[in-house]
Amino acid sequence: MKTKTGNIVKMQMLLFIITALLIAGCRYNKEGVIFNRQVVNLEKRWKFSIGNNPQWADKDFNDDNWDKIKVPSSWEDQGFNGYDGYAWYRIHFDYEDDMKNHDMYLNLGRVDDADRTYLNGKLIGFTGTFPPDYQTAYYASRRYYIQPQILNEHGDNVIAVQVYDGELSGGILAGNIGIEIEDNDVSPDVNLAGLWKFEKGDDSVYSQSDFQDTKWKQITVPAYWEVEGYEGYDGFAWYRKGFTLPEDLKDKSLVLLLGKIDDIDQTYINGHLIGSTGDFTNNPPDFNKHNEYLQLRAYDIPAKYLNPSGKNIIAVRVYDGLKDGGIYEGPVGLIKSDRFTSFWSKYEGEVRLEKKDNSFW
Repeated sequence: MKTKTGNIVKMQMLLFIITALLIAGCRYNKEGVIFNRQVVNLEKRWKFSIGNNPQWADKDFNDDNWDKIKVPSSWEDQGFNGYDGYAWYRIHFDYEDDMKNHDMYLNLGRVDDADRTYLNGKLIGFTGTFPPDYQTAYYASRRYYIQPQILNEHGDNVIAVQVYDGELSGGILAGNIGIEIEDNDVSPDVNLAGLWKFEKGDDSVYSQSDFQDTKWKQITVPAYWEVEGYEGYDGFAWYRKGFTLPEDLKDKSLVLLLGKIDDIDQTYINGHLIGSTGDFTNNPPDFNKHNEYLQLRAYDIPAKYLNPSGKNIIAVRVYDGLKDGGIYEGPVGLIKSDRFTSFWSKYEGEVRLEKKDNSFW
């Protein structure tokens, strides 16, 4: 765990506590309202096969002849003792009415060692890396955002999990496995969690909306970049994500939520700086002045910087000075300014918009 010191003012500490309650698995706020609720329990027997075939991710693949094993539990304890290597899990489920109009996440718990996870054939997240650049992430909890358009509301849905185990126990080992809905006052109007483009290093051209990032790798957000294949990396890195504005948000004042970032960041919309947390004056930057890695990022988006009828690009410049790095905790997305202000007013009695850098604190 990092050791980072510094005084935190009362207002910041209150924000930290509330954000931790919302995001770190707490199911109730102080009024007893449920934030995260499981709507599909997936702690049951899944279809299972050792080996590796990319077609096993497909929704329509016939898995009738596969073995069945219990999830969560290691595959060594279920007849595959001593097996190290690739294996796949698959499970079918029906759409539930409770999923409508909610942010949905697949809680996959802890997987030993690395995984790539698909829903109806679409990659929704990964943790750790496969050979030849193998990196374990057996200690990391998986929670992947589900885009609503991926789900089939009127028939079968299939989750497929590709797992690589390098040694000892393997498989989906532990956790409250299932699909959860998130229902709270600060849920984004447009959820941008999921797969982003990512590149190590630093170049100002990465902030521009017309920069071609097609050769960049993907990374799961939110998650520390250490569990996404960049173990031990400290320094600069960039994230990029495109989005289009829904019709009902085109005339609204918006805030970009970026959750928590380790350590400091500068954030751009279509090449324009909209917010920053931390001091980038020195080289390398001073990243440990005010426990920036604990601060919730919420940046006001000037309407003049948005493209209301086409694609918009978010670019986030991150500097990590010690151990864990990256956009590691949500919420991540766009939220209407009045909803965000109302949320903080409800819990804190006041909300302050820092005009100097357009950052909410």
